[in-house]
Amino acid sequence: MSEFQDSNFQSTTAVPRWVGLAVAVLGGVSLIGVILGWSAYSQSKSAEQSIQATLKQQNDALNQRMAKTDEQNQQLQSDLKVVTDKLNVTQEDLQKARTQAKQSVASYNKKLSGLESNVNTQLATKASTDDLNKTNSDVTGVKNDLEDTKGKLERAQGDMGVMSGLIARNHDDVEELKRKGDRNYYEFTIQKSKTAQHVGPVQISLNKADQKRSKYTMTVLADDKTIEKKDKTAGEPVQFYVKGTARYAPYEIVVFEVGKNQINGYLSTPKSAGSATSASNAPAAQ
Repeated sequence: MSEFQDSNFQSTTAVPRWVGLAVAVLGGVSLIGVILGWSAYSQSKSAEQSIQATLKQQNDALNQRMAKTDEQNQQLQSDLKVVTDKLNVTQEDLQKARTQAKQSVASYNKKLSGLESNVNTQLATKASTDDLNKTNSDVTGVKNDLEDTKGKLERAQGDMGVMSGLIARNHDDVEELKRKGDRNYYEFTIQKSKTAQHVGPVQISLNKADQKRSKYTMTVLADDKTIEKKDKTAGEPVQFYVKGTARYAPYEIVVFEVGKNQINGYLSTPKSAGSATSASNAPAAQ
């Protein structure tokens, strides 16, 4: 009876195993939660400390930069004051220099003006004297040349019975007569052609040229008249009249040289004679 009672007592007082297992599990879970919470807290604390350290470092660096910038600003202000003081002195000196330069330029211009006036006066006086001496020398030379030329040139009776002036035999002689200035002179070279060539105030056409005999035949167109001069000789004054010319001062043509188909010479006209009408476009007779 007693054994039965003990066995029954143990059955009613014993704790089930699953209850113990559950308690153990719950205890483990609680422990893990505590560990994880502590780990998170530790990490948070470490991160906070790291951020604080970084912020402190950045703050220190910023303070250093501000201190350096302030020092540089003070240095710049000091340098600016020095430069400003020097600039004021330079501007003052520059103004003085400009004033002195203006005074010097004005004085120089005054002296230069006086010098130029003096030099121009002297040059004008010297130029007048030199020009006069040169002119006198040139006039003397021309007179001497004309006297020599007169000895070389000659006069001849023209084909109309009028005594000619001095006759030129070449280009140089014509130039001498031009310098003498008694008449107008027009040199020419005329080719044999049906078309008349203008020579001064008239037109001339060459009809025939005999080189061996130095003879030629020409036609002169002046005052709407056609004048033929036939079988004339080189060096012979060929004379004709136009309106307004005096009886003793006809137009004259002198041929230097007779070529195969051309003649070289000059036309001489009185100074008082105007331009002949010369029938501008009328063809010369052949």
